[in-house]
Amino acid sequence: MDDKLFNELLDGVNEMVAIEKGEIQPHPDRVHSHDIPDVKAMRTEFGMKQSEFAAAIGASTGLVQSWELKRRIPSGVALKLLRLLEQDPQIINCLKTA
Repeated sequence: MDDKLFNELLDGVNEMVAIEKGEIQPHPDRVHSHDIPDVKAMRTEFGMKQSEFAAAIGASTGLVQSWELKRRIPSGVALKLLRLLEQDPQIINCLKTA
């Protein structure tokens, strides 16, 4: 690795540590956040048990429970599916019959 790239990486790491310690604030344009779907609210809105919801979306009951308890955060395909369900709740009817 050349020195310039290494120094840029090291600067980035040092900046991250300083932000984590509260020593500096990142520029607002560099801060990104994404809302995580409220799985429990969604499931109860659909009137489904955890096991029913899990089966409909192709996940385990334990995983749905972990999302609801905020022990785990949905990611990947599951997160995309949950976002679609937020936008169009009627999709759950297609998933229940699949």
